[in-house]
Amino acid sequence: MADPFDRATSKAPPTLGEGCLSRYDPAALDTDDGTDFPGAAQLWEQLQGPSDAPVPD
Repeated sequence: MADPFDRATSKAPPTLGEGCLSRYDPAALDTDDGTDFPGAAQLWEQLQGPSDAPVPD
């Protein structure tokens, strides 16, 4: 049986920053990395609710 860690670490996208500020480089991500989400704008609007809702004080 093959080592599962070989497959899990085979292709990690490059990162920016160090330590707790480390994050994946957005310019290096593509659809193979799971960045393609065509419904993101619709989901955001749905989660925000109506725009005429009163703002709490």
